[in-house]
Amino acid sequence: MKSASILVVDDDHDVLTAARLLLKREFEVVTTHVPERLPALLAERAFDVVLLDMHFVTSANAAREGLTLMGQILATDPEAVVVLMTAFTEFDTAVEAMKRGAFDFVAKPWQNEKLFATVRAAVAHRQSRVEAAGLKRQNKALAAEINRPTDPILGDSPAMRRVFELIGKAAPTDANVLILGENGTGKELVARALHRQSRRADAVFMSVDMGAVAATVIESELFGHRKGAFTGADDHRIGRFQAASGGTLFLDEVANVPRPLQAKLLTALERREVVPVGANAPVAIDVRVIAATNAPTAELHDEAIFRQDLLYRLNTVEIVVPPLRERREDIPLLAEHFMRIYAHKIGRPVEAIADDALEALVAYPWPGNIRALRHALERAVILCDGAVLRRSDFALTPAPTPAVTTSPDAPSATLAELEKQAIVQALARHAGNVTHAADDLGITRASLYRRMEKHGL
Repeated sequence: MKSASILVVDDDHDVLTAARLLLKREFEVVTTHVPERLPALLAERAFDVVLLDMHFVTSANAAREGLTLMGQILATDPEAVVVLMTAFTEFDTAVEAMKRGAFDFVAKPWQNEKLFATVRAAVAHRQSRVEAAGLKRQNKALAAEINRPTDPILGDSPAMRRVFELIGKAAPTDANVLILGENGTGKELVARALHRQSRRADAVFMSVDMGAVAATVIESELFGHRKGAFTGADDHRIGRFQAASGGTLFLDEVANVPRPLQAKLLTALERREVVPVGANAPVAIDVRVIAATNAPTAELHDEAIFRQDLLYRLNTVEIVVPPLRERREDIPLLAEHFMRIYAHKIGRPVEAIADDALEALVAYPWPGNIRALRHALERAVILCDGAVLRRSDFALTPAPTPAVTTSPDAPSATLAELEKQAIVQALARHAGNVTHAADDLGITRASLYRRMEKHGL
């Protein structure tokens, strides 16, 4: 309890001195003899316990002033724990104070043992309140994640049957899984399938997109922080590792974790504990980690970019999700699935896809994969005039799949060069509009900007 803070409010300097000397052996003690300073003091920080004098004036209404001040304290901090002090132990006043929210009542002059016992109990009560509030916030976050709708994984191609086979083998274990694949291939759906078929299925599945979190707050996002740890840290906050306790934590785009933070992530996985930003003591965690990335294999195996010991810790089992162009036989099934979803959602009587439209969908290379196919079906359902989706309802602009030259005299293109080429083509198709190009590629604006910067575009 050494870190617990006590605020003592009394107009008698001798009382303040005695309380400070007695309590400072176990607690941090702040004193004031000016009750008007209470709002400022409470605005600066939260105190675990407030020892408040009941009588600041000599009059028949002296006790009423103490009750009024207590009301102001509880209005500022509803979780505050207030212990009232008075030399006049009127029973009716004590009862009224307890009804209004006082934790306890101490008579002056106090017995040291009695005051210590009361303050210790008050601190314990405060800590229980704080923990309960933290659990309430955690449960709220978990409920939002648990109730989040998700699509099924569809496909009967040989490539997808291999994915299903790996899911079935890895899911019942607690092994870390690394999911590889291009943007829009459905890596999160694979992660959710692993969770649903695991022993943790009844617990939370929590996802965090490492590519969408600013580098300056990733550590706080994952591990949490203590109040005052940095500018803007106005309250204690649990991180995703703690929030997912007992369940599964999905780290999407894990290759975006900054190199300096990768060591802390590795430590958390090895020791099964995290240290919140601004805290000294570690917190035990119990989560299964599933990670995913669209980073090229060459980057993942480059020690200068990604720690290899962290990679080995993450990819106990590795699942590669194929791009849509390598499972074209699944496109009709997926297209009809999305057609039904958007026909119902938008309220259109769309019932089928014309044969020529379906042939065009199957032939298209889909650089944005399933995400792009979904967007295409949504647009077609909105624009169609009848019950059948026609070829003209789809804006399938020419977008040939970047291919490695087969000329025996020409060098093969690297994955980085292919990525750059795909970005250049997408930007050209959309006249430099980054938002539309990102949608076409099936990635976020932030991800596209990062890749543009990487390639000097």
